[in-house]
Amino acid sequence: MGGGGVAGIAWMTGLLAGLADAGKDVTKADLVVGTSAGSTVAAQLGSGLSLGDLYARQVDPSLQNKEIDPGVDMEAYGADLVAAIEAASSEVDARQRIGALALAARTVSEADRRAVVASRLPSHEWPSVPLKIVAVDAETGEPQVFGNDSGVSLVDAVAASCAVPGIWPTVSIDGRRYVDGGVRTMDNADLAAGFERVVILLPLGTQSLFPLGKPFDEVVADLRADVTVISPDEASAAAIGLNPLDPRTRAPAAEAGRAQGRAH
Repeated sequence: MGGGGVAGIAWMTGLLAGLADAGKDVTKADLVVGTSAGSTVAAQLGSGLSLGDLYARQVDPSLQNKEIDPGVDMEAYGADLVAAIEAASSEVDARQRIGALALAARTVSEADRRAVVASRLPSHEWPSVPLKIVAVDAETGEPQVFGNDSGVSLVDAVAASCAVPGIWPTVSIDGRRYVDGGVRTMDNADLAAGFERVVILLPLGTQSLFPLGKPFDEVVADLRADVTVISPDEASAAAIGLNPLDPRTRAPAAEAGRAQGRAH
């Protein structure tokens, strides 16, 4: 499950509920890989709540957690990222430059942002289903995969994976600072290598805020598996809109995702 802001969380939750409505519940997978928004959904799936309850938390205003609207100009933000990547001499250098941008950014406090992430998760305990939650070291640019046995708090792992550089604060874990797992790739689907069947959910499609790593088609080919890729259809894309970080997208994105899941 890939990145896509609060809209992506809502869309994937709705999509999974819609697939289950149609008799295609994929939430009992042998492994769940979560990146950014996908890490939130991955953690929610193991909370003990049903898909119906998780869906209600997206569409019912009385059940929605309180989010912070960063009020970001996505066009200007994208231009800053492109400039950092184009100035880099290698992929690692690009990730380091993005990390430096994140470390220098003026954002809400780490504590305030962590509280938001904690409020998204019905349970703060690692679930029994195997998870891989991806983040990137802001200084070295090296990826970090947090799992059930990593000894890291689930809230911290998800907060790190969701730390969109330059918008949200970097996350401190064991003396290191981490940024969004999408800085590696927006899907990190290669971490599902070795499985026979893989379902990839891409809230933002195959276009990435951070165009790093192998082309997506090559990643899928390398999996050598039965791969299903689901991106937003026209109605879902319209509901997600141009700013997936806007909390107002949650209910429309979840509703469109559920309709898409039922029809898929």
